[in-house]
Amino acid sequence: MRTLLKPAVAGLAALCLSAGFVAADSHAAKEADMSWTESPYGPEDEIGAANKLSPELALKAAGLVTEGKVYSLGITLDKNTPAYPPRSMSVAILQPQQAGIRGLGHTMTTYNDDIFMGWLGIGSQIDGLGHIGVDHVYYNGFKGPEFTVGDGLTKLGIEKVPPMVTRGVMLDMAAYYGEDMLSEGKAYTREDIMGAAAKQGVEIQEGDVVLFHSGWMKLLDTDPARFGAAEPGLGKTGAEYLIEKGVVAVGGDTWGLEAVPFEEGVGIFEIHQMLLAHNGIYILENMNTGPLAADGVGEFMFVLGHAKIAGAVQMIINPVAIR
Repeated sequence: MRTLLKPAVAGLAALCLSAGFVAADSHAAKEADMSWTESPYGPEDEIGAANKLSPELALKAAGLVTEGKVYSLGITLDKNTPAYPPRSMSVAILQPQQAGIRGLGHTMTTYNDDIFMGWLGIGSQIDGLGHIGVDHVYYNGFKGPEFTVGDGLTKLGIEKVPPMVTRGVMLDMAAYYGEDMLSEGKAYTREDIMGAAAKQGVEIQEGDVVLFHSGWMKLLDTDPARFGAAEPGLGKTGAEYLIEKGVVAVGGDTWGLEAVPFEEGVGIFEIHQMLLAHNGIYILENMNTGPLAADGVGEFMFVLGHAKIAGAVQMIINPVAIR
């Protein structure tokens, strides 16, 4: 996986160097305005926008199910799946206590176990609120050195995130722009998102999970190095619009959600900072939106339950869309 993404490492390093000047210029301004560190849900809140989830939203989402067709939004993950450097994974299959015997007991029971070795922020994943901060300050003003320890976060852990059952909206940005696959660095602006929603006849509402389809995932099998080196994605004004709409999570069919190379004047993964740190809005990466786009599905019931590993920052996921 790392060899596939050497171009990505070099490219992102160059981006970091060029964006460093912008970050330095804006650092004082960010220090001056620290109002984002105060959550509207109280000083102890650790789940951010997930506070918007409710039984009413779940019931409303269930009302969108007319066919019962289920779409898997997660991709199949293996050791060759591109991942943000230096992330990697492997699986080892073992048959404990069975070497040299036909099985256990008079029934000769045999079994396989597996050991996962890797990063949890790989493949289809959710970014928790402890993932991205601003100068070591994270969502709700929690300071990194106070809650980040070697064996797990003591605040903002992924286990705090409740199951997500709400309305999902998928915006087909490739179709909106009239392309099969969007190019690197293409940024979805406020106007683009509004235009795509209007074209599809859907309206983004508070409590929604919004997914973007760019066609970028076509590169997974054909050109994994290009897939991981850059991406189309959410732009700054587009992120501001989704924040205003009060969404719970934002995702896309790319490895990092936001446009890379970054827009002019936009800092390194600043969209991540805006969503996660400033507003407690979750990020869903590497979402398999292709089948939804092929069927012209714009809204659906979104369901996500994840492994609740205490103190984890991110988690591999396979959410489903039901229409």
